[in-house]
Amino acid sequence: MNNKYVLALLSAFLLWLAWPPIPYTGLVLLIAFVPLLLGIEQIIRNDSSLKGRKVFGLAFLTGFIWNTASIYWVYNAMSAQLPAYAALPISLIPFGLAPLLMATAFWLYYQLRKKRSLPISLVGLASLWISYEYLHQTWDLAFPWMTLGNGFATSHQLVQWYELTGIYGGSLWIWLVNILLFVLFLHRHQHYVLKRHKLVLSLLIGIIAIPVIGSIVRYSTFEEHVNPSEIVVVQPNIDPYSKFGPIPPEDQLQTLLQLSKSVSKPNTEFFIWPETAISSRSWIDEENFREYPAYEEILTFLDSYKNGNVLSGIESIRFYNDQRTTTARPYGSQFVDHFNAAVLVDNSSKLQFYHKSKLVPGVEQMPFGSALSFMKPLFAQFGGTTGGYGRQDEPSVFYSQSGIGAAPVICYESIWGDYVSDYVRQGAQFITIVTNDGWWKNTSGKDQHLQYAKLRAIENRRWVARSANTGISAFINQRGDIVQQTEWWVPAALAQEINLNEQLTLYTRYGDLIAFASLITAFLSILLLIKPTKKVV
Repeated sequence: MNNKYVLALLSAFLLWLAWPPIPYTGLVLLIAFVPLLLGIEQIIRNDSSLKGRKVFGLAFLTGFIWNTASIYWVYNAMSAQLPAYAALPISLIPFGLAPLLMATAFWLYYQLRKKRSLPISLVGLASLWISYEYLHQTWDLAFPWMTLGNGFATSHQLVQWYELTGIYGGSLWIWLVNILLFVLFLHRHQHYVLKRHKLVLSLLIGIIAIPVIGSIVRYSTFEEHVNPSEIVVVQPNIDPYSKFGPIPPEDQLQTLLQLSKSVSKPNTEFFIWPETAISSRSWIDEENFREYPAYEEILTFLDSYKNGNVLSGIESIRFYNDQRTTTARPYGSQFVDHFNAAVLVDNSSKLQFYHKSKLVPGVEQMPFGSALSFMKPLFAQFGGTTGGYGRQDEPSVFYSQSGIGAAPVICYESIWGDYVSDYVRQGAQFITIVTNDGWWKNTSGKDQHLQYAKLRAIENRRWVARSANTGISAFINQRGDIVQQTEWWVPAALAQEINLNEQLTLYTRYGDLIAFASLITAFLSILLLIKPTKKVV
């Protein structure tokens, strides 16, 4: 096998090692791109023709193997809700689309190498990569699961500085270390003249050591401000393949109520139930929810808790007299929107609803719905809704009668760092994640999803109360430690006294500044490609 392909496979393997839920394996990311960079260097220096295509192909191969091996479980999630003939092609979107974008970044790096110096080209590569990661979370085919900074989720003790930078700080750290290692390797083994190699080595040691040591100190000395609240998370363990079939909604509700009572205290303030926990044989009309038996039963249950609130996932609908939204569909003389939603029920007659915003492409929304509206009948045949689920554009916070602000994050939304921070900027004092990870079955997907919640806790210094239908439910403190968690696929409930927090971190205040800086640098790199100055590689 050609050496460059061996190097590409080695990079793919090292990248994959960071994603299984094994503590500290994320550190391999600090060396993972060096083999691929060396393989591309072989193409640039030794191959005589089609260099650009070969660079693109090698980078795509690495990305495709890494992505598919890490998120193989996506097919399970798709096949659970779509016919097999639709699940496979839609699964290929996250399997193949991200590698295409990754390969494009490396191809542009090669183009820079033809015209600019190695250092400038490497700066361009890092900025192009982080720009790709950021842009890949902002469009209708968004899937930021594999953003490099997420790879440190199992090494959260070493990335306490995410409260300053968010996950793009992790992506930048990875690229800085890999680039410096690559340059030092070229200097030592491939006759690349690095005039100040000792300075570069010192810089490398500092870039590795300072964040790690600083993080360990921050982790060891961090103290939460005492502001207690008693919370319960419930895991009913209702098989998602049966949830909408043989198990009556009434029985599902009784399971939730009984589990809630089993660990509650008189001063419990929030009961967190998972995604779509409240359901009926048909979708629940938000305007008339108070008329449903489930609502009355929840109110009766809350009579025992003076400041009690139920925060739950719910399948809901809204009716309009006109087509108020692009996702509303005709329903007799009216229009109707379907929502994957959350609701807050308290002892008053007030109801608060939140509609999931970050929808799963192909399953919960039709990508580029306005431009591809002619394809609505096709998506209907896939088993989804013809217009997709309705959504709201901005997050909203649920407030209890006592004034506590809770962030109702639904499933997939928890992998968007800046979006979760929007809840906190609006006043959320703790984060709830309601999810149904059973679609993925017993795969690493559920574990990865749990680990990512630790990063949200660190970025915002907020407790996370996670309720997953089939597991894994958990409480995560402000340092990112999992304080309690359930087992997979068992009915369970957990009670925990958490500390509410009102202070804002630097990341919460200012968001993804590193991503924005990378966008500017990437733009400047592309301008350098246009300028006709030529430098021989």
